Amino acid sequence: MPYNIVLIEPEIPNNTGNIGRISLGTASHLHLVKPFGFELSDSRLKRAGLDYWKHIKCTIYESVEDFFKQHGTKKMAFLSSNATKNYLEIPFEDDLFLIFGKESVGLSAEILKNHPTQHYKIPLYSEHIRSLNLANAVSIVVYEGLRNLKK
Repeated sequence: MPYNIVLIEPEIPNNTGNIGRISLGTASHLHLVKPFGFELSDSRLKRAGLDYWKHIKCTIYESVEDFFKQHGTKKMAFLSSNATKNYLEIPFEDDLFLIFGKESVGLSAEILKNHPTQHYKIPLYSEHIRSLNLANAVSIVVYEGLRNLKK
């Protein structure tokens, strides 16, 4: 399996649905960390994921602590608009965990502090935008990773 796509406290069901489709299309495992800003039964989530949702390999965690207790020793890359390293510098390899924060504020300061050397960003070339849509950011990073793995 190429990647583990991790959404920490996702807030927008349409983004999560689209990311579910990305995870299925790339044979990646989707990890959703509560609390969510929506219910998993939300029709917008299902509509964005279309009829694919039932095929998505998805694991749900009750908290950030629960996720890191289970996977804290795995190789991870944390995506943050405040990072200094470019996402093209991510050491892509099979089973890498790609960690994305919630749409409104990104990853918490605590998560970033606990993993200080693993922060990466997608560069933006306009001062009029602070971040990309989460589903677009996931697509960019996952497909660049697949290109690196030549899959």
